[in-house]
Amino acid sequence: MTDFSSRTDAPTRSGFVAIIGKPNVGKSTLLNTFLGVKVAPTSPRPQTTRKGVRGIYTTDDAQLVFVDTPGIHKPKDAMGKYMNNEVDTALSDVDAVVWVVDLRHPPTDEDRMVARQIRDLPKALTLVGNKTDVAKYPDEAMKLYKALLEGREQLSEVMLSAQNNPARVQELRDQLLSELPENPFFFPRGASSDQSREQWAAEIIREEAMKKLRDELPYAVATRVNSWTERDDGLQRIEGEIIVEKSSHKGMVIGAGGKQLREIGQAARKQLEVFLNHKVYLGLEVIVINGWREDVEALRELGYE
Repeated sequence: MTDFSSRTDAPTRSGFVAIIGKPNVGKSTLLNTFLGVKVAPTSPRPQTTRKGVRGIYTTDDAQLVFVDTPGIHKPKDAMGKYMNNEVDTALSDVDAVVWVVDLRHPPTDEDRMVARQIRDLPKALTLVGNKTDVAKYPDEAMKLYKALLEGREQLSEVMLSAQNNPARVQELRDQLLSELPENPFFFPRGASSDQSREQWAAEIIREEAMKKLRDELPYAVATRVNSWTERDDGLQRIEGEIIVEKSSHKGMVIGAGGKQLREIGQAARKQLEVFLNHKVYLGLEVIVINGWREDVEALRELGYE
């Protein structure tokens, strides 16, 4: 029999924080550094993030749920509209917002789009100036970004390098933890993301494909994992697909003699083995879904809904 007479349920705090900004400012890198584990894909390509991935950080009595959002941009197709809708949904459902900007450059039209969207939002806002390690005039750039929020209340600011200054990122995370409202936890202890393992692996594959492919082709690529089995010796057998929207793209992804596809698969497999701490067999096939970025049904089939 369990004795509950001396048990006390200490109050817990939890909440959702959206990480927003234009494409390629380091939002996913910031999320991964917040968590100390990789849950979001990163690459030098803009618009690597397509879905609002949730990353979860839990202490004994507090839980931060970060929502990594796609970069806000002017959409050119149904895929772009979906990505901007992901941002709108995140902003409506969170307790606080972190706006990430790139201090290597002054504000652009896309930055001004973000500012207009959040300036009057009745939620706590933190302006994060990123890439201080490579910015020539970070203080001057930060002033220009802050000016876009003139008159805004509930504003704090911090300058850091999400990639090379983990201690500063942890300080920001601790600040956000201290501001959480009293709530029960939304996710189990030990959870680091709301993604399934198949979704997570598919994003790792897409990240490596985006790094390898040139010109516009990376944006015409989607990925999915169709099966994942584990052998008795621990080997993880993963079967996935790389989806392109034109027949002419298929050969470009495969490459001469299959070289390009092998390199994508090898790079993705290495990442998966590091994070899973198991040997991985990764089988990849390239398939064509004509014009999938403009096809609402195809987007839904690929998990963009």
